[in-house]
Amino acid sequence: METNSRKDFELGLDNIVNPIQRVDISTLTPETFFEQFQKIGSPVIITGLLKELDWNLDYLSEKIGNQKFLIRFYGHERYKQDKRQWTNIGSGSETQYILFTEYADMLRNHQAHENNVCLVKCSIQNTTLANTDCLTNIGEQLGLNKPASDLNIRVGPGGQVTCLHYDMVDGTLMQLHGSKKVVLFPPSQTTNLYPFPFYIHLRYGLKLRSWFSQVYLERPDFKAFPKLKQALQYKCELILNQGEFLYIPAGWWHEVTTLGDEMVCSVNRFWNVSPISRIVFSWSILRTYLGYLCALPHTLLSLTSALFSRERKQKIAKILQMF
Repeated sequence: METNSRKDFELGLDNIVNPIQRVDISTLTPETFFEQFQKIGSPVIITGLLKELDWNLDYLSEKIGNQKFLIRFYGHERYKQDKRQWTNIGSGSETQYILFTEYADMLRNHQAHENNVCLVKCSIQNTTLANTDCLTNIGEQLGLNKPASDLNIRVGPGGQVTCLHYDMVDGTLMQLHGSKKVVLFPPSQTTNLYPFPFYIHLRYGLKLRSWFSQVYLERPDFKAFPKLKQALQYKCELILNQGEFLYIPAGWWHEVTTLGDEMVCSVNRFWNVSPISRIVFSWSILRTYLGYLCALPHTLLSLTSALFSRERKQKIAKILQMF
């Protein structure tokens, strides 16, 4: 890794960027993908895999317009708050089930942009989109054969930020319309990125997440978070364009920002980690399990309350959406 001058480091500049390899699917087999990337847990951008899919707003409205999805009303104020004062990371924000055509109208008239209204982590399992060959064949092409989730669609306005966090399973992000900026840090930087403590789940359940960072990358506070300077030496930044595929190994920190002024659409899926040796001695993964364990009492209480509610089905669905 190239190193910047000591002067730049002492100034706290965060422009130290390390490249992520970009390879074409024609050069990969399941065996080479495993050996070069999955086995060692190394991110990679794969091109030529999605065959020029374009899930623009008109296409989505045609395919899923009459189906309801959970829409999150994030707002912009939360990005101005000190994360140490947060009581939720978005899962506790206002949500509503609406027809996709209604959400499409919000995107077209920019109401979604003004209020940061997003459709995130919604399964397409029961839609016609689930039959898209390019998406259903990816596991076979790369040797990923143990999915940990459905295919989940993410649709939102430009400028929406999914704050810095990591996942306990391998992730794949498929860009189907527009572009996203992705910032990555390796698992070794977990301590230097100041995650919320795992025991915070005892109080907030899954509304707060111990696998989210308390820092803002765009406006770093080195006084409050001095070790962030060390983490920035390992920062990787990329633009994921339409038709590209990003493999994010378990434990890798990532912050994702939608770009442009229009709608941005992607699909993601999670996969069980292989080989298992990658997670056996991983503190990042262990603290995630501890977080879920601490969240169990709060979650069970919420589910019990939902069972006796008149809106039982919707409330239970919202709780399950947090996982």
